[in-house]
Amino acid sequence: MRVLGGEPVDIRVEDGLIAEIGPGLTGGAGAEVVDGGGAIALPGLVDLHTHLREPGREDAETVLTGTQAAARGGYTAVHAMANTSPVADTAGVVEQVWRLGREHGHCDVQPVGAVTVGLEGRQLAELGAMADSAAQVRVFSDDGKCVSDAVLMRRALEYVKAFDGVVAQHAQEPRLTEGAQMNEGVVSGRLGLTGWPAVAEEAVIARDCLLAAHVGSRLHVCHVSTAGSVEIIRWAKSKGWNVTAEVTPHHLLLTDDLVEDSPVGAYNPIYKVNPPLRTRADVEALRAALADGTIDVVATDHAPHPVEDKETEWSAAAMGMIGLETALSVVQEAMVDTGLLDWAGVADRMSAAPARIGRLPGHGRPLAAGAPANITLYDPSARTPVDPAAYASKSRNTPYEGMTLPGRVVATFLRGTPTVLEGKLT
Repeated sequence: MRVLGGEPVDIRVEDGLIAEIGPGLTGGAGAEVVDGGGAIALPGLVDLHTHLREPGREDAETVLTGTQAAARGGYTAVHAMANTSPVADTAGVVEQVWRLGREHGHCDVQPVGAVTVGLEGRQLAELGAMADSAAQVRVFSDDGKCVSDAVLMRRALEYVKAFDGVVAQHAQEPRLTEGAQMNEGVVSGRLGLTGWPAVAEEAVIARDCLLAAHVGSRLHVCHVSTAGSVEIIRWAKSKGWNVTAEVTPHHLLLTDDLVEDSPVGAYNPIYKVNPPLRTRADVEALRAALADGTIDVVATDHAPHPVEDKETEWSAAAMGMIGLETALSVVQEAMVDTGLLDWAGVADRMSAAPARIGRLPGHGRPLAAGAPANITLYDPSARTPVDPAAYASKSRNTPYEGMTLPGRVVATFLRGTPTVLEGKLT
């Protein structure tokens, strides 16, 4: 195997840690040997933005199926978003999700706590109690909804400073996006669909960067989707403000014209997502920002839905796409094969940076002696047809069905224990 695409080496693992890395290593008697061939070895991937749906929407996903999907995608840890039913806005609910993650064990599950009670944007949730719980929550988000009240957002940013937390904002001005169905632009005009304007994202990001700077707190911007948002985040970082941002794989590859013209026909709700797919110019700006570090993280926003919620008329369909099992392949196509990132850059954006932002010290470490043996082996030379029926996720709402994507996760190890071998769950 080749660490970050370098020269071939062996990795010896003992007691959940990397014991040694080098050529020609041998294990002791009874050691299990995994032939990595020419695969690239990466630190286990970390997702800052996963919807596991449990409790409440087990028809779409469970912690078990979601972590199985994560392992098959090369992930050793995911952050489970708070928009469950009941909402993860109390210590009791986040501990339930955390314990389910420990029980199922295909990857570590770190719950994200809601910012406001019931995601309703009226009063702060029990941020301190969730931080002090067994789950040790450090990321708080009303994702799916925006914390649109500036006073409430300021209070949240002030509150999380006490325990080194971060508020992850779903940037969407609600008054500017009432009834919005897709990106506001030429295509929405032709199709007669209510537009979701870029300024609705950019205005909230600008406000929250200023608030974070004012109170000296940490802000993380979820699923950045526009070129204007990139410029605002770049400006905030130039000021030295503690602002980080993520982009999804689908916003790095897909554009809004697919709603009008795609292999599966016009108005197919498989392309309905929030924030919406944007223009080619936005995609190019997002790729450049991820390459230069303005955007810190690739996060999947894995959003599973049952068939009946997606295979319906466009206006009634749920927003969201699954993404855990295709993320690394999409990043290879959009960033590596285009020369914008090398494998060290991928390891930073998909492992080290999300682990740092989410405060997961056992993840995102460089592959070196003494580090936890959280390892992903990936074959970039493979070509894999996308078949959602073969996925571990309980839902099938992938926009890549019928496409052939580069690469394949060969194996995933969580603290030295294989969760995936030869592309199959163990």
